[in-house]
Amino acid sequence: MVAILDFGSQYTQLIARRVRELKIYCEIYPYNVPASNLKEKNVRVIILSGGPGHITESELSFVPDNEIFRGQFKILGICFGMQVIAKFFGGKVERGKVREYGKTVFYPEKDIIFEDVPQSTVVWMSHYDQVTRLPDGFKIIGRTENCDIAAIKKNDGTIYGLQFHPEVLHTEKGKTILKNFLFKVCALGTDWTPSSMVDMAKNEIKSKINNGKIICALSGGVDSSTLAVLLHQVAGDNSLSVFVNHGLLRKNEEVEVKNALGSMVNMKYVDASEIFLNKLKGVADPEMKRKIIGETFIKVFEKEAKEFGADFLAQGTLYPDVIESVSVFGGPTSRIKTHHNVGGLPEKMNLKLVEPFRYLFKDEVRKIAKAIGLPSNLIQRHPFPGPGLAVRIIGEIDREKIEILREVDAIYIDELRKANLYNKRWQAFAVLLPVRSVGVMGDQRTYQYVVALRAVTSVDAMTADWARIPLKVLEKISSRIVNEVKTVNRVVYDITSKPPATIEWE
Repeated sequence: MVAILDFGSQYTQLIARRVRELKIYCEIYPYNVPASNLKEKNVRVIILSGGPGHITESELSFVPDNEIFRGQFKILGICFGMQVIAKFFGGKVERGKVREYGKTVFYPEKDIIFEDVPQSTVVWMSHYDQVTRLPDGFKIIGRTENCDIAAIKKNDGTIYGLQFHPEVLHTEKGKTILKNFLFKVCALGTDWTPSSMVDMAKNEIKSKINNGKIICALSGGVDSSTLAVLLHQVAGDNSLSVFVNHGLLRKNEEVEVKNALGSMVNMKYVDASEIFLNKLKGVADPEMKRKIIGETFIKVFEKEAKEFGADFLAQGTLYPDVIESVSVFGGPTSRIKTHHNVGGLPEKMNLKLVEPFRYLFKDEVRKIAKAIGLPSNLIQRHPFPGPGLAVRIIGEIDREKIEILREVDAIYIDELRKANLYNKRWQAFAVLLPVRSVGVMGDQRTYQYVVALRAVTSVDAMTADWARIPLKVLEKISSRIVNEVKTVNRVVYDITSKPPATIEWE
């Protein structure tokens, strides 16, 4: 297994993705995890992530367990991780004369880690500090115009350092470099496959619940749907999938979920829309919305669990949810926003959580879904946040706004399907803005709502680019919305990538 030590980089999860794409299992740990813990986990390889910290001659902000450097592991340090290596072994790290950020030309030396990498290649840099004096026992194996020590190697071949980020797609040969390190330097094999993912998830469910009863928080998305089917396969009649209508669903959502999964799992439908909407009345702050929804969900599930006799609650929580909500690994990663099923949960609740997808990415869950036989329309369904339309209505929520957004969103998705664009996008949705604009319809002045359309391409939701939808399609969507939804007279399209924005608006 590969262990990734998290020093706080927003790219840490991308490292995990790239390693898993090469069919090697990895886990992320806090930067200061004891080496003994890693040995117990049968870790052979360690990757040190980047991070926001700074190393000076007198201070190392984040100190890993020194035992990891004693020759028991093969190590790759990325950006800040390379500086940690240099500092530990007696090198010097200083503030660089020129900051390197973005695409940079890198000149590698001949080495096994750079096999099939050209003599000059574009890499992604993001650093202020740099190694200015090489530690004894190391050699330079790469440079840039502004950084003489951009890649290093311990003479015995056990430790490497890269000042750039091979995990980022902007590094042209990043995947090749990681592949060389894992397979040629570390001699690892491949065993991270859809069947092993299924086995791991099922084993975690079995180990957590034993012969107990469990309910599943079913939303109808691919994550919770896959989990619901897995639970039924593992626990049979001891599992119950509870689909809660919180009044913030997309158009016809409850009908589609019942039709898709009704024959595959034990399902119960609960209409709790009045409870949720009453609690959300007058609430405009997005973090407060998420917390209210998270806490209310738990109360509903606790009631259903008591009736069913269950002690466990299963959620389809994913890696990106965890990372954006809180640095669960103990590292210094910043919180981006609270996901209702992670940071929005109450501190005390009567159910024990089971989250077998907590360290998986959505594309991995989709592979599991395919392996266990979920219908393709469910597998390809776009992500839908647990708080539903609550975080797509900016500001306060009321029934009128919910109905407006439902109709707008339904038109948008319908036209994307007709144009054969839906399955080519990671996510597409509409947002109701808290402003009105002046318009002219039938020679009369209107003063109505503005909606924003959002569509992105992505592979993991950690980063995303705005989708280039043909103008003719956008024109048709806009025309239908302003003609069919009487309270909307203006449609705008969001062309912001992540980062700097997030995919959802709230």
